[in-house]
Amino acid sequence: MADIQSLKEALSISPDNLPLLLMLGDAYLEELEFEQARQTFEDALKVAPGNPFARTQIAQLLELEGRSSEAILRLEQVCGDHSDFAPAWIMRAKLALTENNGDEARKFYEKAILVDPALRNDDLLKRIRQAGGRRKFEEPREAMPQATGDMQAGAFYDPEFEEDEFDENSYGDDSDIEIEFEEQTGANFQNVGGMEAVKEDIRMKILYPMENRELFEAYGKKAGGGVLLYGPPGCGKTLISRATAGEIDAKFLSVGLHQILDMWIGKSEEKLHEIFELARRNAPSVLFFDEVDALAADRKDMRSSAGRTLINQFLAELDSESAQNEGVLVLGATNAPWHLDSAFLRPGRFDRLVFVPPPDTEAREEIIKIMAEGKPVSGLDAQGLAKRVEEFSGADIKAVFDQAIEASLSEAMKSGKVIPVTQRKLVRCAKSVKPSTKKWFESARNYALYANQSGFYDDVLEHLGIDKP
Repeated sequence: MADIQSLKEALSISPDNLPLLLMLGDAYLEELEFEQARQTFEDALKVAPGNPFARTQIAQLLELEGRSSEAILRLEQVCGDHSDFAPAWIMRAKLALTENNGDEARKFYEKAILVDPALRNDDLLKRIRQAGGRRKFEEPREAMPQATGDMQAGAFYDPEFEEDEFDENSYGDDSDIEIEFEEQTGANFQNVGGMEAVKEDIRMKILYPMENRELFEAYGKKAGGGVLLYGPPGCGKTLISRATAGEIDAKFLSVGLHQILDMWIGKSEEKLHEIFELARRNAPSVLFFDEVDALAADRKDMRSSAGRTLINQFLAELDSESAQNEGVLVLGATNAPWHLDSAFLRPGRFDRLVFVPPPDTEAREEIIKIMAEGKPVSGLDAQGLAKRVEEFSGADIKAVFDQAIEASLSEAMKSGKVIPVTQRKLVRCAKSVKPSTKKWFESARNYALYANQSGFYDDVLEHLGIDKP
């Protein structure tokens, strides 16, 4: 561990030295001097605004202080701004474990290892399995060393796999795909408060073609295809997707990264193909890929041929000219559409884009009412609070409620009786939570202004009130 006094002396000579500031913050953290660590990392952010390491360490400090909701929100922002910063994904995996969410922890861990295989953590992997991960945990193939010696040629090897008693007979079996359709999603547009502009966009681009197939076929058009939902994190892209399936009485299949990636060469591509085949057999169906940029990243950024091969398979499954996807609606959701390989945005693939902005006033009011259900909330003015949380995402509003509930719970523990969550307390907490969407729009604005030759991001400019150049 670096000596704190030595680092402070060095910083007295070079106060804006970012590496020294980060080292000092870590040294304070190891000595459990949390206030000094927090201040040091904040000083680092003054030198390098947006530094992912400093932001992740601040999130860790918040978690140590018991402010897990704020920590999760901050990590979501880091991952949204720096999707290639693996330590933030590892931290999110650990926080998911504290909530006993094995599936989320597995997803975040896989992303971290995909970015940086050196962060493989056997202890964390074991805890994820115990929290409900699959018995045969599947790490991205990039994280596995190549087979040597008497191992099967062309495979990758995980030494812990032997402990799981791998069943060779299951290789290539459909049972490898642990995924099922929802016959009824239980949601439709009536369950989505506000967002009328988004709903109308989806009706025009998705619902009307699916509901009037014969009319479209008369013009040589087939129902189905691919639609990309994009916008800030936490704004309801998944909910809108489920509601879309409910509107057309279609089966709904949500696909996560962990359900596709496999340690064996060619197995991920095989799983992806089988998922599409499953959707085709169950048409009309909605196939939903959350955080699709993880599967459809720009191939120029790929370090291995394995990732490029999987992307090529995805493109082949989407291509309406070569694939039989009639009656299959493929929905992809992403916070960063500019990271997708451009081949995914050509006609016949994700050629229709739907911008999902932060919830409008009506939607925020509905979210607030849902958040208040089943909690000791007193004197709630949902409409008034909704006006005070403009630009907040659903996740941001949840953070407001979490902070207010924690404050009331702290008072309740001291008094021994239930202390209600009041409107005044919610308003006060709303002032301390910063809308996470602002950071997203800072990045989106640059792409919409300077990398928008095709007009894909015109909706972003319209939302921001900026005239198209």
